[in-house]
Amino acid sequence: MRKNYPGADYIFYLPWDTATNAKRFIKIVNPALAIFIKYEFWYQYSKELSNRNIPIISASCIFLPTQAFFKWYGSFFRAILKNFTHFFVQSKQSIELLKQIGIEKATLAGDTRFDRVHDMTQQARDIDLAAQFKDGDKLFVVGSLWPEDLEVLAIFINENKNSLKFIIAPHEINERFLKEIESAIHVKSVRFSKTGQHLNTYNALIIDNVGMLSSLYRYGEFAFVGGAYGKGLHNILEAACYGVPIFFGNKNYEKFQEAKELIMRGGAFSVADYSELKTTYELMISRPENYLLACEVTKSYVIENLGATKKIMDYCHKLLTA
Repeated sequence: MRKNYPGADYIFYLPWDTATNAKRFIKIVNPALAIFIKYEFWYQYSKELSNRNIPIISASCIFLPTQAFFKWYGSFFRAILKNFTHFFVQSKQSIELLKQIGIEKATLAGDTRFDRVHDMTQQARDIDLAAQFKDGDKLFVVGSLWPEDLEVLAIFINENKNSLKFIIAPHEINERFLKEIESAIHVKSVRFSKTGQHLNTYNALIIDNVGMLSSLYRYGEFAFVGGAYGKGLHNILEAACYGVPIFFGNKNYEKFQEAKELIMRGGAFSVADYSELKTTYELMISRPENYLLACEVTKSYVIENLGATKKIMDYCHKLLTA
């Protein structure tokens, strides 16, 4: 999927980070500028680019005290950072950590993902089947569902089938997991690919395709984003753009700055199990002011954090025209 992107002329995997590969690759590409995103720090590539006096930018990066760069044994890793021309970081803490190891060439810019997801909401397509399914009812959108999430959500879905409708988008689209979802939720459900007439009579719409989730959040009053009970939380900004309260698991979300900040502000909620999900949801329903506050928090949080892309691109233009 990723190679079908009109914004680049060539898209391919980066060859393994060896001295030979780095020299060959950079000689062939002959870049005027190299940009690495977030956690991408490669020793041989950064060394070779620096040796050739090619500017290297790190965009949307985050630094934490637990990383090897800031440990007593981290001289090898610090050497990688010394090769970079400039860092556009997501947090003040990142700037302070870089200063501690003698790196001053850093700007607090934020995360370019905010700009990307905001643009996506401005261009979001109407999905007629989703609108027909919703039909004016309250809707709970479940995005990037994993089996671990299903264990918690199945009970919640079954208990709220008379007051809520559910759009469920699995993380992996395969027949085995689709059937597992269908057997776990004891409600009238239909797959997106098999919808017919009277779609509004169903309780759950299961999305059995890819590329649609970011547009589906717009139809919901609530969102649950999967992954945090397992390998890691998926993108919650896509839901936040539409100003809805967001729920997710409590086990693996802390490396995501936006998740921590939205929890602190009252727009997102990490839940340990079904009981916590139920309690938090019922607080929203019983106290409308809580719901309205969460909606305002998520939407304003995205708006506040726009602009990182422009800061980085302005710097790139200066470098390229110098």
